[in-house]
Amino acid sequence: MAWVETGAGGYRVALDGDGKVVCRNAAGRELKSVPSKLGDDPVVTQLRQLAEWLDAHERRCQEDVERWMVRSLPVPAAVITAVWADEAWRNVLRDLVVTGADGEVAGFLRGADAERGLGLVDLDGDTVRLTDGEIRIPHPVLLPELDELREFAVELGVSQRVQQLYREVWHRPDETPGGTEVTTYTGGRYKELRELTGRCARLGYRVRGGSAVLPVVEDGRAVEARLWVGDYYEYDACETGPLSWAAPDGRALPLAQVGPVAWSEGMRMAAALHAGRTIEGEEAA
Repeated sequence: MAWVETGAGGYRVALDGDGKVVCRNAAGRELKSVPSKLGDDPVVTQLRQLAEWLDAHERRCQEDVERWMVRSLPVPAAVITAVWADEAWRNVLRDLVVTGADGEVAGFLRGADAERGLGLVDLDGDTVRLTDGEIRIPHPVLLPELDELREFAVELGVSQRVQQLYREVWHRPDETPGGTEVTTYTGGRYKELRELTGRCARLGYRVRGGSAVLPVVEDGRAVEARLWVGDYYEYDACETGPLSWAAPDGRALPLAQVGPVAWSEGMRMAAALHAGRTIEGEEAA
């Protein structure tokens, strides 16, 4: 934390580890808050703008990596190496389970070097190097022996910024029912439509045409999970409806044609919105 002198009274300011502007006086004593007279100081203003930029940067890094995972996109190892020096990227990427070009789980990502490749802790607990040109950050529903990986992660003290190992997953039943809809999470009743659409927004789901929608790209194919939440003519009580998946042309997909990632992410959305329902005698979740 580097202290920068302001234009008044010998005060110095800096950003702490949480991105908050802190201040100390001319005697070097750190103050509980930034004095109001420094509110318009250019140095304080610049630090606050920097804190906002860093916060937005961290969110973008996390969103990008989560998109790579949900889509199981191939990621050039050179990209990982290039961004590793950036603390925001490093914090998001560290300890994610990655696979090599062959699709086999290689281990937990711990480092990146342009000459030596990616540093990993493999499933035997050994430090190894991966020199493949591309890696993948697989969605957890695609990880074999997920429970064992979770146990091993606990032993290693792994903490993931992007939910991968501890992301909720739903597996499509081996005997997939016919039709195009899943009704497991229907009937989640809300007092008002705005409560339900507000929960959609907080969880990052868009609402279009009366449905919460979640686009997923799996094996290069675009699919959209849709959960009915009600249209704008329903101002009063409403409830969650059936879950379905649609092709880019809007055609409803038979459940048997829904891939494992699209199935899991759609069910995750439906479960999260159903969980916020109004329970009589209790506050909404």
